[in-house]
Amino acid sequence: MTLRIAAALALLLGAAGLFAYLHLLGKGPLVTLEARHLRDMKDRRDPPTTLVRFTAADFQALPHGWNVAEYSALERRGVSFEGYVPRMLRASDDDVHLEVIPGWNSAGAESAYTTAEITPAFREGSERWSYEALAHAFRVSGGAVTPWDSGPRRVRISGWLLFDFQYDQRPDLRSPSHDPARLTGWEIHPVTRIEVWNDSLRAFAEIPR
Repeated sequence: MTLRIAAALALLLGAAGLFAYLHLLGKGPLVTLEARHLRDMKDRRDPPTTLVRFTAADFQALPHGWNVAEYSALERRGVSFEGYVPRMLRASDDDVHLEVIPGWNSAGAESAYTTAEITPAFREGSERWSYEALAHAFRVSGGAVTPWDSGPRRVRISGWLLFDFQYDQRPDLRSPSHDPARLTGWEIHPVTRIEVWNDSLRAFAEIPR
């Protein structure tokens, strides 16, 4: 009897864990329309055919509080954003999370950042887009601020515009904080093109997948 109870509990715990995992990914049977749409947008595999150059101000000016039918039209845009990546980390869903800031100085790591996410679909089979290779290319070290004296490397990140409704808030950038603020719930996700600044060429050079 004890073994049967233990087996039943293990089965229930396993099922609960699977349900929670699927729900986190936006694939569970009870997920909201917003969460299911978010997962569909994150899973895009084709790069945009055209790119619009975006600044931090452009990201900040994008709408808040819209419903899926309204903001999904904006997610058909491909955008590019120039800046620096002082921080990056591995997300729980296996994305590589980049914090991209528009400028760099001695306090650059504390600037509000725009999020860019590299999904497994675009990293798969690519040594150049591996976490370690990109950390070296961007001159960052894990989740820490860059250890290089010269600071992070100038980059241009391109991909699909995406609205992560879970971060739909306007940060108070004037409030003192030890952690950098996320600029907006709008982000580049998935990232489909990565370029780094080449000083000798005075131009951006792509890191091919």
